[in-house]
Amino acid sequence: MDLYSELEWRGLVYDATEGTRDQMARARVSGYIGFDPTASSLHVGSLLVIMALARLQRAGHSPIALVGGGTGLIGDPKPTLERALLTPGQVEQNVIGIRAQLERFLDFSPGPHAARLVNNAEWLTRLSAIEFMRDVGKHFSINAMIARDAVKKRMEGDGISYTEFSYALLQAYDFLELYRRFGCTLQMGGSDQWGNITAGMDLIRRVEGAKTYGLVMPLVMTAAGAKFGKTEAGTIWLDAARTSAYEFYQFWLNTDDRDAVTYLRFFTFLEQEPIDAIAAASAREPEKRHAQRELAREVTRLVHGDQSAEAAELASAALFGRDLSGVTFDALLLVGAPSIEVTYAPQGWRIQPLLTQAGLAGSMSEAARLIKARGVYVNGKVFVADTGTIPATEAIEGKGFMLAKGKRERCLVRIVGEPQLTAHETRS
Repeated sequence: MDLYSELEWRGLVYDATEGTRDQMARARVSGYIGFDPTASSLHVGSLLVIMALARLQRAGHSPIALVGGGTGLIGDPKPTLERALLTPGQVEQNVIGIRAQLERFLDFSPGPHAARLVNNAEWLTRLSAIEFMRDVGKHFSINAMIARDAVKKRMEGDGISYTEFSYALLQAYDFLELYRRFGCTLQMGGSDQWGNITAGMDLIRRVEGAKTYGLVMPLVMTAAGAKFGKTEAGTIWLDAARTSAYEFYQFWLNTDDRDAVTYLRFFTFLEQEPIDAIAAASAREPEKRHAQRELAREVTRLVHGDQSAEAAELASAALFGRDLSGVTFDALLLVGAPSIEVTYAPQGWRIQPLLTQAGLAGSMSEAARLIKARGVYVNGKVFVADTGTIPATEAIEGKGFMLAKGKRERCLVRIVGEPQLTAHETRS
């Protein structure tokens, strides 16, 4: 299957300029996508276009990831309000963070299809105002620029500054510069970038007399009509310091049934046959959430690596109160549950005071009632010990254990004060 056809079956072609399909099938294409450094991390909304660049490279083409160190000083106009301007230092730090994330998906090592990482500050910060207005601005019609949706919405409200109004010209100039430097003939992006992409194509045609191409992908929305990548807790970031691997895994695991198979096509490298098989299994057994589990596993692996994905998958067992045998203590740390500390005790720990200390019971008597009602769990198993003591052998890797009330309220108990036992000793 050629790349354009693959993008089609995945549902990733929202629109494309004339000749794009034939060009991608006929010759090796150098194509780019731009990333605004408005933060030190990209978020899951950026994954669609990151994956598009990776697919381009896997199909034998040459991807260019353009980080907007120059345009980031201005920012793509929002439909409703002016962006807060970032300092050059902030933009540079954000560029560094984004570069590290892109390296997880693209191969920058030398070769015929090597990816390039380019910062448009290389040319935009050296471009004089007179040169820009003379060589670029004269090719743009104010009438056409005013007709853009984002500009019209702003003009109907509080207005738009000349700074943001000029953003489209800067992005068009990026395409021209990449064409001149690297022979780049394709720009991709979200469907909201269509106007900016065609503006760059028109500028190249006028200045260089060359034919270039554009392809845009759909803006992702959930089946419920919500903005993709937003939760009650906030944005889902690709940086583990902002969104832990466990939280990231849970985001995908909680995908609506109506979206799960679509997201497998959008956000993984799984081929059509296995995705169709997962879709069939999900239809037969929706309660087992086959698509969501595969989606969470695959995307977490791509973004955070195999080890973090495995740990997040194991740690998710704690969320549903299942037996935690085989789960590492480091995996439990990913859960982000409240925690308390206890001193190592070879004879074990009385559970009633632990429940009150952990905030899972309001009093010793309430703790006793919870235990009698079989509502207390230690490492995912119902606590039924007649002695009322959690034995030291329950400590996972000698480091601690998960205490829970019901299926949702949890507290991680950390053991301190004595040399920790080895995993073999605690499981024997």
